[in-house]
Amino acid sequence: MTRSLKKNPFVANHLLKKINKLNTKEEKEIIITWANDGN
Repeated sequence: MTRSLKKNPFVANHLLKKINKLNTKEEKEIIITWANDGN
């Protein structure tokens, strides 16, 4: 089942911190994430 359009997409807090830190810099960097959906 897909996530409701009324809700925002789920992003973990530690990833948001990394993204915000990278947005303040002008250089781009790859963020490695691991899916954990329990399947």
